[in-house]
Amino acid sequence: MQQPSETLSIVSEEAVVEKQDVVTGKVRVSTRTETVEELVSAVLTEENVSVERIPLNQDITTIPAVRVEGDVTIIPVVEEILVVEKRLVLREELHVRRFVSQRTVQTPVTLRKQHAVVEREDTNPNEEDR
Repeated sequence: MQQPSETLSIVSEEAVVEKQDVVTGKVRVSTRTETVEELVSAVLTEENVSVERIPLNQDITTIPAVRVEGDVTIIPVVEEILVVEKRLVLREELHVRRFVSQRTVQTPVTLRKQHAVVEREDTNPNEEDR
């Protein structure tokens, strides 16, 4: 005889985790902007200069230094020239062009006109009746 066989089932359990969104409360966020006006002051300084050219054309033996007299700074400008001979040199030419243009202009003008009115008067109006 055969022995009856027994069958055993092997069972395993598995865990399945699921997530679900659940609303549990609400939050409202708002912002508020506040403006504040302030007066800002600043000191602005402006400096202007004027440059005046003073022609001197003097012969000198040494280069003068920059100097300050009061509120004026004096900067010497020197030129070294070679003097060998005297000659006539044409330094430049000025080319002057004349342009003529015409345009029609309408403008109100007051004109005066005189008329001579001559009326004759008889010195003796009754002379004709005679």
